[in-house]
This record gives sequence, C-alpha cells and structure tokens, in this order.
Amino acid sequence: MNIEEFREYCLSKNGVTEEFPFDEHTLVFKVLGKMFALTGLEHQPPRINLKCDPERAIELRETYDGNIYAGYHMNKTHWNTIEISNLPQQQLFNFIDHSYDLVVAKLPKKLKELL
Repeated sequence: MNIEEFREYCLSKNGVTEEFPFDEHTLVFKVLGKMFALTGLEHQPPRINLKCDPERAIELRETYDGNIYAGYHMNKTHWNTIEISNLPQQQLFNFIDHSYDLVVAKLPKKLKELL
C-alpha cells in the first residue's frame, strides 16, 4: 500500500473528510469531525497513525514488532504508528476499519444516524 491508496480507502468510508489542520505535511482524516487516521506526507518509509483499542494496540505492537509501534506524537495508549510498506494491504484495511469503527462508536447517536 502507498499513501495514495491509503488516502483513497479512507475517503471511501461514510462521512470522511480530509484536511491539514496542523501543517502542510500532516494529512488528517476525520469522520464527522473526529480524527481516526493521519499521516505525515514527508515520512519515508510511509507510515500512518491509527486509533486502536488499548489492549489490541499492545498485541499488535508485539506481533508486528518493527512495523507497528506506539503512536508517534499521539496518545500512546490509543494510537499506533504503522509503517505501511511491509504489511499486506488487506491487513492495513482491517486496521483502518478498526480505527474508523472505534471513532464512530463514540459519536453521539444523532451523528451516527447521519452515516
């Protein structure tokens, strides 16, 4: 997977927008205004930050040592940084789905109905 494929997949999800709220290099994806994914466009190899259930986050860091680690510049309990060049695309889609679903689950009922 490359950054453009990551971008396209994120934007294919309901209610998702993209923006650069921090600087011109950090692309952020939000579902109904809540962040679920971001990437620093200047990073090589490419990496993304995704929200993750705390217990699953630890498990993934142990399973994918060297490719998944505690969220860079993020709350390390709830975010993982993932180097995307060495992982299968379907696995990355699963990680993105998990992040999106976590954020949607926390939205107020009124906003969930918009999706």
